[in-house]
Formats: sequence, C-alpha cells, structure tokens
Amino acid sequence: MNEQIREIAWRLSGLREVLDIPVEEMAATCKVSVEDYLGYESGNTDIPIGVLQNVSKKYQVGLTTLLFGDEPNMKSYFLTRAGQGPAIERTKAYKYQALAAGFVGRKADPFIVTVEPEEDKPVHLNSHNGQEFDLVLEGRMLLTVGGHELVLNEGDSLYFDATLPHGMKALDGKRVRFLATIF
Repeated sequence: MNEQIREIAWRLSGLREVLDIPVEEMAATCKVSVEDYLGYESGNTDIPIGVLQNVSKKYQVGLTTLLFGDEPNMKSYFLTRAGQGPAIERTKAYKYQALAAGFVGRKADPFIVTVEPEEDKPVHLNSHNGQEFDLVLEGRMLLTVGGHELVLNEGDSLYFDATLPHGMKALDGKRVRFLATIF
C-alpha cells in the first residue's frame, strides 16, 4: 500500500490512542465495522476521505492534519499557488490537493481532486458528515448521489448532502479534475 496511506493510518491510530478511544467507538464514528476500521489503522486498506471527515468533525482535528500531518497556523489568510497545495495520491486513480491546509479553524475543506479513468471499475460509494460542493474544472464525470446518477460536464457543479452514499468516476477515457469542498 502507498506510503502516504500508511502515514494517515499511523496518525489515525495515534489519535485514537492519545484520546483513549475504544476501537468500537472509532469504528462507529467512521460508520464502518470494527474489522474495516482496523484495516484502516493497519495501513493496508485505503481510507476514504469520508471516514477521515467523520473523525475530523467528531474529535475536532483538522482534516488536512489527518491527511498531511501538519497543523495549520495562518489566521488571516492562506495563499495556495497553482499546483502548490499539499497533495496525497490515495490510489492510482485519486489525487487530492488541499487548497486551505494552512488556515486555522476552517469552516470548509477545499481540494482539487484528480480522478484517472478506470472505466472497467464500478463507482465506489462513501459518505461522511456535512455537505459537499463539486465543480468540474476539466473533463466529464459520473457522480452518483443517493442512488441518482448524474453526468457533470466541465463547468457543471453540484451541492449535496454528503451523508448520502456518493462516488464519482471519470468518463470518456480521460481524467477529470474538480474542485471539491467539504463543509
């Protein structure tokens, strides 16, 4: 598994240990079985962003702190130059670039997400607390939300309840890039 995934797993495990949270409670927070949660902590299973968002909200730790290990320290503004935000490639198909990682007390987590085409694979669904806004910057994608399948073209956007099962897939054999903001 990817070294970045192992680092996230280490931070997740460390958080649970420092706060003395039982595995069963963390699994419930993540809305997964204990077995699945232990797979995340082992670093052998990819950890969906929604799982990390649930942990972030419940235990008041920044989502980007879980992803990248850095604590934000900017209070008035945080500038991210084009292509310069901290990035994590969770799988070969998904890359997340954080756009506000250094801002303390964010009310939202904006990312540029790049999804490579994998037309032979089904859409992987996940859910997390809060709401999400996605704006397609490049390419086309299939976005499944709460059982509805929507095709979003460049310039299209969707705001939705992120507790609904949702997932996306690049279309036309080309990568898709979109702005995803999680509230």
